[in-house]
Amino acid sequence: QVQLVESGGGSVQTGGSLRLSCAASAYTVSEYCMAWFRQAPGKEREGVAFIHKDGSTGVVGSVKGRFTISKDTAKNTLFLQMSSLNPEDTAMYYCAAASTSYCINRPDFFPYWGQGTQVTVSS
Repeated sequence: QVQLVESGGGSVQTGGSLRLSCAASAYTVSEYCMAWFRQAPGKEREGVAFIHKDGSTGVVGSVKGRFTISKDTAKNTLFLQMSSLNPEDTAMYYCAAASTSYCINRPDFFPYWGQGTQVTVSS
């Protein structure tokens, strides 16, 4: 059973930075594609950043240049470094995993999810 546990959320002011972590079950980070999604109140869950099994990455346009996804396979941990945060980034952030080599930007593609970590950005 794949387990994912996010941490690192919090409250910051506009322009601030946060680093989210997702501790995963053994081998998940090295063998699965993984992603960060976010969901703001009243909005649909949306993909933010993806890292494929081979380590190649992708981020969505709204966070490009501000967010970076990475992984540490030795520590079975996924990261999301977020900078230049603005109030539109306020959301619950979720770590997700799928047992495939390449990710697709669709929530229903991912069978494994963490419980989420809240990020709040104030102006």
